[in-house]
Amino acid sequence: MTHGRESWYDEEAGPLVRPYSVTRGRTRPDRDDLNIITLVVSMERETTSLDPEYVQILRLCRTPLSIAEISAKLGLPLVVVKILVADLIEGRLLIFRSPASPLSTTTPDLKLLQAVLDGIRRL
Repeated sequence: MTHGRESWYDEEAGPLVRPYSVTRGRTRPDRDDLNIITLVVSMERETTSLDPEYVQILRLCRTPLSIAEISAKLGLPLVVVKILVADLIEGRLLIFRSPASPLSTTTPDLKLLQAVLDGIRRL
């Protein structure tokens, strides 16, 4: 058997290792600020003492990639990649940038809205 992804895949049977094995039984990332369009990029340093999936992510992310792109390139489910990326962020091996959530914006000032409405009515 070869090392890496080839040893975990059989043409007839499919993946030989279930995704929860890769994440050590975790089904959700520790962070809630990662989504499929979150961009991640690896820091300058790289360590080989990590599991193969972590090393693959670090190598892929030498240039910014979204979590969806990492998932597609590795052939792993999105939730698995989110868990692995969260681990690498926690270990300060990746940095990330998530788009602003529309729910996280502040509500508009009601006095300002009323002033605009009053101005429109006067026209």
